[in-house]
Amino acid sequence: MDSVRLDKFLWAVRLYKTRPDSTDACRLGRVEMGGQPVKAGREVRVGEVISVQSDEVTKTVRIVALLEKRVAGKLVAGFIEDLTPPEEYERARKRREEHALNLATSPPLRPTKRDRRDIDAFLDAFEAEAREE
Repeated sequence: MDSVRLDKFLWAVRLYKTRPDSTDACRLGRVEMGGQPVKAGREVRVGEVISVQSDEVTKTVRIVALLEKRVAGKLVAGFIEDLTPPEEYERARKRREEHALNLATSPPLRPTKRDRRDIDAFLDAFEAEAREE
């Protein structure tokens, strides 16, 4: 096998969960080779470098070996070499931590079931007092 479709390869090495996801990423310009967006049907070969932009990280990988069928996560390292700088992973980790802190400190948008019961009990007591007067 000399080459394989890009979308198929990205799915096979588990950079995307489904093959349609990898195709959509290519269509939306989130997959680049040589700084240029590439189409899903482009044939890739051993030694080429691919940049894949996800929500948090822009991963850069070099193709070490080709495959068409999806492999177990433990075997992926035999097919790609991760060239992503450690700073990229660190930046993503910091963003996740900041997001978690924002969620922890921001008030909930809707009352919980327990909050709703407390509010209803308070309003019932308030209305009962108003009727007595």
